Amino acid sequence: MKVLVVGSGGREHAIAREVKKSPKCELLLCAPGNPGMAELGECVPVKADDLDGIVALAKERGIDFVVVGPEGPLVAGLTDRLSEAGIPSYGPSALAARLEGSKAFSKAVMKKYGIPTAAFETFVDLDAALAFVREKGAPIVVKASGLAAGKGAIVCETLAQAEEALTDMLGEKAVFGESGREVVVEEFMSGEEASLFAVCDGRDYVMLSSAQDHKRVFDGDKGPNTGGMGAYAPAPVVTPEVLEQVKKRIVEPTLEGMVAEGCPYRGTLYVGIMQTAEGPRVVEYNCRFGDPECQVVLPLYKGDVLELLHKAATGRLKELRVEENAGSAAIVVVAAEGYPGSYPKGMEIRGCDAMPEGAHVIHAGTARKDGKLVSAGGRVLGIVGRGDDLKQALDRAYAGVAQVEMEKSFFRRDIGQKGLRRLGMN
Repeated sequence: MKVLVVGSGGREHAIAREVKKSPKCELLLCAPGNPGMAELGECVPVKADDLDGIVALAKERGIDFVVVGPEGPLVAGLTDRLSEAGIPSYGPSALAARLEGSKAFSKAVMKKYGIPTAAFETFVDLDAALAFVREKGAPIVVKASGLAAGKGAIVCETLAQAEEALTDMLGEKAVFGESGREVVVEEFMSGEEASLFAVCDGRDYVMLSSAQDHKRVFDGDKGPNTGGMGAYAPAPVVTPEVLEQVKKRIVEPTLEGMVAEGCPYRGTLYVGIMQTAEGPRVVEYNCRFGDPECQVVLPLYKGDVLELLHKAATGRLKELRVEENAGSAAIVVVAAEGYPGSYPKGMEIRGCDAMPEGAHVIHAGTARKDGKLVSAGGRVLGIVGRGDDLKQALDRAYAGVAQVEMEKSFFRRDIGQKGLRRLGMN
């Protein structure tokens, strides 16, 4: 099978790494790819959001299957375009991708089909939104309805913060542009968050390992939100009982609801949950693998990842002999100083070829310059550790981080500690 992986970040490197392992993969192309992906296959300089370019590349190179990594091309309809060209692809249609592309749509689906989530209201008018939060008080959550690169959900501890967030989105500043012209205001949920991933073919699904992300930039969950400073899998907060509730109360009604809405869901259904006193409730849906959760979830799947994704894309998951997940994995992100604000680029990176046993490097924001590997983004690398348990996985990940040399860089030193506490291992 000739496979094209679309995207250039850590998630896409992780996908390409697993696809390459499959005996069914005879050729791997990546568009545009990154230096890590270039070690696995051929990188072609076509941007992920260049829908015409991606379709033309797939046709020109005789691609049999396309795996779309980022949410932007999915929301824009890349899989629809590929389908029109007769090329199977993994990822939801544009209509189905509204589960991530429009918070207003996703919350309406949850409400209509009885899926547990926070109580909410949707607004396009600033004055109406301000009146609502003043009536409800804080803490409260304000979300840009559209795509906002993981930065559009703001937990407001005070009424003043909520008013500021709403004014920033719906006022003249319009900090998220069109994505924030519609906002969802919802109740604050108390509990512990986790991420779950269902690989779906429209009606059937396969659950991958649960995971827990670390969004805040500094140890102790301090500082601003980022795209993710680390993750581990599985997440002990997702007990077998919680997993069963997620499947029966969230995943299955969501898939049934999307069929009823006329847009069956094929691809990765990422369900961010809050484990509350009343059970799991949906924080958000995403229409793709999480980043950096993908980097720890996919390696735990014992089966052929390419076969899994292909059968989901072609509506044939029932034919699959489902493999269990095995062991634990953890990723520690090495970021450039200043991230998620402004940060330097072009810093040389050394040590990526000297990973200890059970650890490997995932490239996220890197480039090649004059034959050297250099930083090219805020989240530069992720070091993944695999182990029989979470402690071993974390030890191996941090041992790998110790081998990396890069000036003006930092990483969180407390990834996975919440999980270790739950397991009584720290």
